[in-house]
Amino acid sequence: MKSILDNDPFGSYPIDSLLNVSATHRPKDFDEFWQHAYSEAVNLTPNPVVYDTGKRHKNWKVYDVSFQSTHGITIWGWLLVPVDKPIRRAFIVGHGYAGRDGPDFDLPFDDGVIYFPCSRGISRSAAPPISQEPYWHVLHDIDKKDRYIIRGCVEDVWLSVSVIKQLYPDITGGINLLGMSFSGGVGILALAQDNRIAKAHFNVPTFGHHQLRLRIATHGSGKSIQDFYKREPIKLIRTLRYYDAAFAAANVTVPVHFALALRDSVVTPPGQFAIYNEVQSEKHLFVLEAGHDSYPSQAEQSRELIIALSDFFS
Repeated sequence: MKSILDNDPFGSYPIDSLLNVSATHRPKDFDEFWQHAYSEAVNLTPNPVVYDTGKRHKNWKVYDVSFQSTHGITIWGWLLVPVDKPIRRAFIVGHGYAGRDGPDFDLPFDDGVIYFPCSRGISRSAAPPISQEPYWHVLHDIDKKDRYIIRGCVEDVWLSVSVIKQLYPDITGGINLLGMSFSGGVGILALAQDNRIAKAHFNVPTFGHHQLRLRIATHGSGKSIQDFYKREPIKLIRTLRYYDAAFAAANVTVPVHFALALRDSVVTPPGQFAIYNEVQSEKHLFVLEAGHDSYPSQAEQSRELIIALSDFFS
């Protein structure tokens, strides 16, 4: 049988092959590691501070928000609050490794608050000596399993949920999570432990099936990981085995919507689908022709995806 590794790494993968990718060699103490991390994080008080920017866009009032995350990191972001509708639910929206320079006003949710935190070290949450450059950010403290930057980014998600619960304790429609690429992989790791999240959507999530990510040619943060592996394989494996989003996906218990690509030069499709395949709860799949690469039907697929998200989160 043809191996997934026999495909052109920058071409399209057959959907049947992708739906058969499975994760292997999960550490025996994987769950214990993340349960301990979650317990430590959610016992912190994030002390959110909300600043009225005085700006309005469409039906939204725009606020700046900051809170205290783990290791003394201050997380900054934006909060959109509907002007003339009751707040029924909340959405926490992550970003890719390119960061974020403002909120997204085009999401199809007008009956809730939408929160856009910037992960530690990136954009508004810059925190030297953490590099904002993706190549170096993904390597920060990678030789320290308990201090690796991705654990901190997961903790930022958990504390973002705590912020919403503190600011809006009476929300009845639930807190939802959306992540793309970098924040998709981080989001899966967070969702696997946090039962305060009602539903989630992940678009071309990274950090899935590190064994394959180390072997399949790629660009982006994956290339950085591969380069480090050539220099320090033991240090890398000791840490990365605890940060595989496909391992975490098996612990997800809530409905999840995925947008996954058949072709992606930055987040290898087998890694994306390994995450989807391991989820045992209710799940929905929207297949993209490509992920981080442009293609003729991209605008049409983006419109279709917005409709699908509106239906899923309704």
